[in-house]
Formats: sequence, C-alpha cells, structure tokens
Amino acid sequence: MIQLEQKAPEFCLPNQDDVEICLRDLRGKWIVLYFYPKDNTPGCTTEACEFTEALPEFSNMDAIILGVSADSTKKHRNFIEKKELAITLLSDEETTMMQEYGVWQLKKNYGKEYMGIVRTTLIINPEGIVKALWEKVRVKGHVEAVQEELRRLQA
Repeated sequence: MIQLEQKAPEFCLPNQDDVEICLRDLRGKWIVLYFYPKDNTPGCTTEACEFTEALPEFSNMDAIILGVSADSTKKHRNFIEKKELAITLLSDEETTMMQEYGVWQLKKNYGKEYMGIVRTTLIINPEGIVKALWEKVRVKGHVEAVQEELRRLQA
C-alpha cells in the first residue's frame, strides 16, 4: 500500500469520455483520488453521489476529484448518466495503476478468496506527494472527513 509523504506513482488512464488523464498534467492542483470496487453498486453509488454533491466545495479549495475502478469507460459513462454524477471516473481495466498504489489486494467474501479493489482514498498535494490516506473506507461520513482533512492541510 502506498504510504503518507510518498510521491504518488505516475499514471495515465482514460476517463469516462475516453480522454487520457495523467498525473503529471494535474501538477499544481490538490487531488482527491479515490479507488472503489464497482460502478452502480450501493456503497460505490453513495460515495460517488456524495463526492458529486461536495464538488463545488472541493473546487473552491482548488481540488479535483478522481474516482478509479476496473470498470470500462462505457460502464463509467452509464454510471455517470444514470446517477447524474459530476466527478471524473478513470478506468483501470488492467489494474496496473491499482497495483502500483497497492489497492488491488486479496479479498475474502463468504469463504472465497479473490483479487479486488480495497476502497481507499488519498489526498495528493500540488507537488504530487500523498498527504492523507484512508484505507478500507467506510462510506458513511467519508466525504466530510476528506473535506476536513483537505481544509486542515491547506491551512
């Protein structure tokens, strides 16, 4: 798993509109980068909707929100349209980026083991350094916690 104060690993991934988004192009901005398991599932929908609701406040803090899952760009488009999301979703179908960030891990569910995404959120500062990290995120109250931490980091 990536650590605090570590330089965020570089990435270039397609967003929901098949436009490549690269970390290097986002230098100078605060980034809220969150990893989630799957589009259109209850927890992931709640998280995406809450980040969308909070987007104006994050924008006022010069921060962008990027959600990442292994879903295709087409699934992301459908998710965004269906739930009227305003955030950017990145597609890591090969799981390369998720492996570099350490969020692609062995999971257990009902006695079965499988590789999957551990719900994780990071705040990356304008210089590309990880300044905050939440692992195994519980969705309830999470967006507020991220906002508070971003405010604290910028103070």
